[in-house]
Amino acid sequence: MEPLADGQIWRMAETNLQVDMVGKLLVHYKLGKHNAVRVSNSIGSQTDIVKFLKKNKAVLVQRSKPVVVKPVVVVKKVAAKKPAAKKK
Repeated sequence: MEPLADGQIWRMAETNLQVDMVGKLLVHYKLGKHNAVRVSNSIGSQTDIVKFLKKNKAVLVQRSKPVVVKPVVVVKKVAAKKPAAKKK
């Protein structure tokens, strides 16, 4: 079984489990029917989720997408100087 990662979708007989975020000990996930309109968010321990997936013979449908980190370019804006007032 592949380790849990963000963005995975696991298919079981009557339900899908979508992994939203994986932390050190906890997993944020959505568990719902295949064509459900609304699915509630849930939190559970990684070990419990893995046991649940194995028990229900889950198949990985969508692998997690690799995270692409783009470099951040900081542009410093310089305030424009006001023209000097002419003396009369």
